[in-house]
Amino acid sequence: KRFGDDVIVGAGTVTTVDDVITVANSGGQIVVTPYARRDVVKKAKELGLAAVSGALTPTEIAEMHDCGADAVKVFPAEMVSPMMIRAMRAVLPKSLPLIPVGGINIENMADYLNAGANGFGLGSALYRKGDSAVIVAENVATFVRRMKELSGS
Repeated sequence: KRFGDDVIVGAGTVTTVDDVITVANSGGQIVVTPYARRDVVKKAKELGLAAVSGALTPTEIAEMHDCGADAVKVFPAEMVSPMMIRAMRAVLPKSLPLIPVGGINIENMADYLNAGANGFGLGSALYRKGDSAVIVAENVATFVRRMKELSGS
């Protein structure tokens, strides 16, 4: 409520329909699954939530699109080269955002974007156990700067 429409709040590592219901009842707006979960995506859409489903293969990605996922978290990205993203882009709907997660860093962002990725999920590149808030803020600023450079904005 404090941030209004400036922030989308939700939950990650959502793996069950009960988890989706909990997120919805808590005022969440988005769920993210770690892997392909058709039932989770369908329940999220039924409850009016955005759904970002994890998937790795073109078949899983297409299935998540077919059941209503708003975007697909391509995970783990360490196993999916930019060349594979490019190849999948040739057969997957252009309107489906692909968001590589896992192993994304400043050095490989451009390769993934040029291959057709629409953004990134970041974890350990932003925060490692013991990092201070100052370090995390610096990491975030570095990624935001790089993304702006790559997108020309």
